[in-house]
Amino acid sequence: MRQALVLAVALAAVVAVPWIAPIYHVLLMLPFMAYGVVLLGLNLLFGYTGLVSFGHALFIGLGAYTAAFLTGLFKVRALEVILLTAAVVAAVVAMPVAAFCVRYVKIYFGMLTLAFGMVFYTFLLKFYRLTGGDEGMPVARPFLLGRDLGDMPKIEYLAGPYYYYSLVVLIVAIAVMWRIVHSPFGLCLKTIRDNPAKAETLGISVPHYRWTAFVISAVYAGVGGALLATPTGNVDPTLAYWTHSGNLVFMTLLGGFASFFGPLVGAFVFIYLQDFVMSVVPYWRLVFGAILAALVIFAPGGLLGLFPRRRVIEAA
Repeated sequence: MRQALVLAVALAAVVAVPWIAPIYHVLLMLPFMAYGVVLLGLNLLFGYTGLVSFGHALFIGLGAYTAAFLTGLFKVRALEVILLTAAVVAAVVAMPVAAFCVRYVKIYFGMLTLAFGMVFYTFLLKFYRLTGGDEGMPVARPFLLGRDLGDMPKIEYLAGPYYYYSLVVLIVAIAVMWRIVHSPFGLCLKTIRDNPAKAETLGISVPHYRWTAFVISAVYAGVGGALLATPTGNVDPTLAYWTHSGNLVFMTLLGGFASFFGPLVGAFVFIYLQDFVMSVVPYWRLVFGAILAALVIFAPGGLLGLFPRRRVIEAA
């Protein structure tokens, strides 16, 4: 009952943000919701399967550039089509990448994903005529549920219809992921994470399950990348850079990868803490890094690890 109450209060607070918070903080919620979708997928790979990807920004970049190509080159403006296409593109690219990477574990898996991510980053940077190079590509304002809101001021559009659209996408992503991790498939992933050899003796195809988890996580990252593209109105190669992948892993660690909602908490704290430190300290990277390092040292289980484990937030 207490856990359900906490979730209800959190949802009510997020719904009320556009009505009670300054517009600046409302806009900060947009990357939080986009990263929330991404991290749900990443934690399926990290927290549930035991594989750490250092190249997951590749799929964020795929989703974001899919949105740019569809709205710019192909004049497709329906956000539903954009999100679906981003998911499909991410899945198609993830399939061969996953088939190669899941043969390895631990640091080797991480290094391989990092290598694929940097190959894609280089492609975005060097193929200027196709991707715009370091200048990136513009993203036109998408239609929401078939409605053209082009006459609405951009800030009003982002803080109103787009905010609630992103929130619905995040809620759907949470519901689907909750079902996945509490299904027999999710139980198999936990078994693989804890003891791959035992999983094999039980008849579980470890490479197949790891491959499936990788593809699902890539789909989530592609959708999150497409959501992330609209507020900025422009996408560039830094979305696929290795430091972006590092931020994703850090958000997951910050909130707690052993908890279902831990990555969401990590994304929220990371985004708002970074914004606060940037606004008050000139050398914000030094201070921000020190704060995050202290949080990890004194809370190795993440922020949610500071609280008693509850069934509603526990991953394992």
